Amino acid sequence: MAEDHYATLGVARAASAEEIKKAYRKLARENHPDLHPDDPKAKEKFQQVQNAFDVLNDPKKREMYDRYGSAYESMGAGGPNPRPWPGGAGGGGRGGQDSYEVNFEDLFGGGGGAGGGGFGDFFKQFGNRGGGGGGRRRPVPESGADLEHELAIPFASAILGGEAQIAVQRGDGRQETIHVKIPAGIEDGKKIRLRGQGEPGANGGEPGDILIRVAIAPHPQFRRHGKRLEITVPITLAEAIGGGKIDVPTPHGTITLTVPPGTSSGKKLRVKGQGVKAGSGEPGDLFAELQIVMPKDLSDEERQQLVEIAQRHNDNPRTELRW
Repeated sequence: MAEDHYATLGVARAASAEEIKKAYRKLARENHPDLHPDDPKAKEKFQQVQNAFDVLNDPKKREMYDRYGSAYESMGAGGPNPRPWPGGAGGGGRGGQDSYEVNFEDLFGGGGGAGGGGFGDFFKQFGNRGGGGGGRRRPVPESGADLEHELAIPFASAILGGEAQIAVQRGDGRQETIHVKIPAGIEDGKKIRLRGQGEPGANGGEPGDILIRVAIAPHPQFRRHGKRLEITVPITLAEAIGGGKIDVPTPHGTITLTVPPGTSSGKKLRVKGQGVKAGSGEPGDLFAELQIVMPKDLSDEERQQLVEIAQRHNDNPRTELRW
């Protein structure tokens, strides 16, 4: 039985584009193979989710899929399309909101030099109209369409960099696996551009690109703010009172921190250069927030002793609280 892409993503057939993206992000994170190394079905489920999103996220493919079902590919869906004019409708082109280059050579094709098929050849077509040349006009090169994908990656891959794979459904029905290099320090929502790996061009035009939007899975202990990393580190009551050395894991290896005597919960220890180390610029810092964990199963006598000690130091810790 053919796969139902709407059922795979768990959305209604009338779901909006934003609802489809939201469902994809959730399922891609839940089923990412890196998070389920012992589950042989995780990769298959992740692939199904990716395939469903590839179709439903493309308005033209979705329209054909809604009309013809799984047989839409045989009806000509998803074929090569001219890339939209930069800044116009269909922001997946090179002039979209998240793109950075507008190149007139991309619009007209070719190199601009003599015989290069650039501006000169483009305007010659107008000059030849009505002239005595009589030759057949050369077809204008058309660049291939860009393709957009979403890729869920683990928190560690976003910090340290790594590699991933995406499945691309080509217009002729072929499915191609493409390897993607994840740069260290990439932030959630940023795009990776794979040049020349989109849809092929027509009449000798350049192929389009693949634009991959990255969705980063959360970490159970670490939190990220730009290049800054934060982690909450539990310490014992004895370590808080008397101080001591504690080991703390980081993305770059385990480090040893010194807890000052008399430390309270909430104190932050700053470790320079142990945050996010992106490809350029200074690395970020790591902040370890200390949290005192009281001993379990205190006896009544021990509890009373602690109360008596605290009563001899009757400072009010809430004097600075204000509305």
